[in-house]
Amino acid sequence: MTSGGARPALDHVPASGPTRALAVFCHGGTVANVEPPKERALSLLRMRAIEQFVHASAADRGVGAYLLRYRVAGWNGVAADAYADVRWALDELGGRHGGDVPVVLVGHSMGGRAVLRAGGEPSVRAVCALAPWTPPGEPVEHLRDRTVAVLHGRGDRWVPAALSAEFAVRAQQAGARIARFTITGGHSMVRRAPVWHAFVRDVVLAGAGLAPWRPDLHAALERSELAVPL
Repeated sequence: MTSGGARPALDHVPASGPTRALAVFCHGGTVANVEPPKERALSLLRMRAIEQFVHASAADRGVGAYLLRYRVAGWNGVAADAYADVRWALDELGGRHGGDVPVVLVGHSMGGRAVLRAGGEPSVRAVCALAPWTPPGEPVEHLRDRTVAVLHGRGDRWVPAALSAEFAVRAQQAGARIARFTITGGHSMVRRAPVWHAFVRDVVLAGAGLAPWRPDLHAALERSELAVPL
């Protein structure tokens, strides 16, 4: 671990019956902050709401849900603390469930950056990045042959949608199977919240191999479309 003295943690909501897949939810944060995330931080509450929706929709299909609790609230430059915590989480889940259980990573904002960084890990079957913070030069080569679905608000003032557009182009060129959707609204995912929730649920189920891809996602992934409106 690179910043902070605390350890990351995983809040677990198990599947209803045998675990057939895992969804790991990673909330947003800040550029630089070595204090632990606040318990009532909006980014954490928003991701917990998405986790609860997905679990309620998918637990009976064997999806166990984990919400990652970071050590610190910031990315913190080269320390890339959120990414380090996602890597820790994947190692931890491998020990708990074995390496054969497929994992779908879901991340918002800073968490989106972290899960995209971790998208090349062996246990990861798909990445769902929501309004991801992807600065210019963010690595993409590890996403070759990986499945990535991005959803970004067209009116996002905190993390402009142009950032994920540029990232998606480079990831596509690197060989990723990527589709990027846009939606009205901003960074908080509150406007048209049911659409955000359903998008995540459908990526988790299909990415884990527990349901077919819904038609718009399937078409966009097959054609690597990078600006599909929802």
